[in-house]
Amino acid sequence: MSRRPRSAANPSPVIAYRADSASDCAADLETRRDDVASGSAASERGEGLNASGRGQDYYWDRHAERYEKIFLDPYDPGVINPLWKALDAIEDPASKTVVDLGCGTGPLLTRLIDRFARVVAIDFAPAMIEIAKRRLGDRSDRVIFRNINMSAISEHESGVDVAIAVNSLVAPEVGEIAAALRSIRACMKPGGVFLGVVPSIDAIHYHTMLLYDEAIERGLSPREADRHAAIHAEHRRYDFAFGRFRYQGIRQKFWQPFEIIHRLRKAGFEDIRLDQVLYPWGDEDSAANGDDRRPPGWDWSFVASTRELGRER
Repeated sequence: MSRRPRSAANPSPVIAYRADSASDCAADLETRRDDVASGSAASERGEGLNASGRGQDYYWDRHAERYEKIFLDPYDPGVINPLWKALDAIEDPASKTVVDLGCGTGPLLTRLIDRFARVVAIDFAPAMIEIAKRRLGDRSDRVIFRNINMSAISEHESGVDVAIAVNSLVAPEVGEIAAALRSIRACMKPGGVFLGVVPSIDAIHYHTMLLYDEAIERGLSPREADRHAAIHAEHRRYDFAFGRFRYQGIRQKFWQPFEIIHRLRKAGFEDIRLDQVLYPWGDEDSAANGDDRRPPGWDWSFVASTRELGRER
């Protein structure tokens, strides 16, 4: 499930949710205090704890009930998502095991249980799993749910044919990402397929450029245009150097395309191919400036594989 907030005031896929209530602002202040007090040491331990002792599962649980209202959905009908074509290309799915890594509220599970012999869904946030079960209703017994961190998947599963991570590879620290990818690789069969979608930090740069150009065209000075773009692209939430994002207690990773390839290769994946998940401009999106010919915002999608036995590098 998508791990990226959408904006209530501006539906652009590449602009984050704007805090527009006292509770939102208070949550942001709490996050900033926690980040300053704790730094990244707790996240490097793999649990993402902040100064209050709360892990990321706590914050995802807190957002579970309103998840689909405030978070960007790569499954929306207007989204061009290469995941569907990649799933359709899986041969003989009726004989295979698939794992939904970070299943969230379960929007992908209905499609998976209609196609695959065995479906496993994991998430570290218990409230997300409960909502996913409610979504499936009587069909929830077709899915094996596990309330675990992604880095523990190899302790619970082996011989996986297909692994899918849709905007769930978002742990804010490199150590957590690396551990998760190693565990995913370890649980998969030789010749297995790993499909994923990750949030794109370069899409935020793109949206910033459009906002800046819009401001200049409206007659603002370069300094004013800088401020306009930074405010409306919500730069205060991002660490662009390391691709990190912060929102109401949630801390997560945004990706550059070269980093996707680097980290997947480092974990032992091969035949890595990238594509873009394209999100349509919202009706009220100022950056589109009434010109729907401009390329829309995107996330990155990938397809990777595990080496088959006997295959030479």
